Amino acid sequence: MTDHDQRFMRMALDLAQAAADAGEAPIGAVIVDPATGEVVATGANAPIAGHDPTAHAEVVALRRAGAATGNYRLTGLTLYVTLEPCAMCAGAISHARIGRLVYGADDPKGGAVAHGPKLFEQPTCHWRPQVEGGLLATESAALLRGFFRARREQAGRGRVAAGETA
Repeated sequence: MTDHDQRFMRMALDLAQAAADAGEAPIGAVIVDPATGEVVATGANAPIAGHDPTAHAEVVALRRAGAATGNYRLTGLTLYVTLEPCAMCAGAISHARIGRLVYGADDPKGGAVAHGPKLFEQPTCHWRPQVEGGLLATESAALLRGFFRARREQAGRGRVAAGETA
């Protein structure tokens, strides 16, 4: 992986932090044209704010990239995302024909690239991007762990305040 990869993943981490600050799961995505180094689109998790279960960071970025390029096929572009994509996002990545996927933290519970259904390895998958996982995984995982730990603690304080035992 290159210095450019780290720079774009850091951008995705900044987007993930912005999502966390908005109360969303901290996941960010950046789509880049590797030929020019230009950022084509970005996305951050927004299913709560958008009342949209499909508003995962990857899908938000893919939609924006399609609008920016005037094409739903994003062949040759690179998608950086802070967490291993779920089945829905992996399917969208395949349909968009992303050329390269770079993700941060593994997601053994909900991931669908290196875990679970391993979508890109299925014979019915019509497009397989080049995949590289683990870039800035420690930072990505720490952001997620901290976010969900704070939510659990906040929920626990709410139960105690309501007279329940924690």
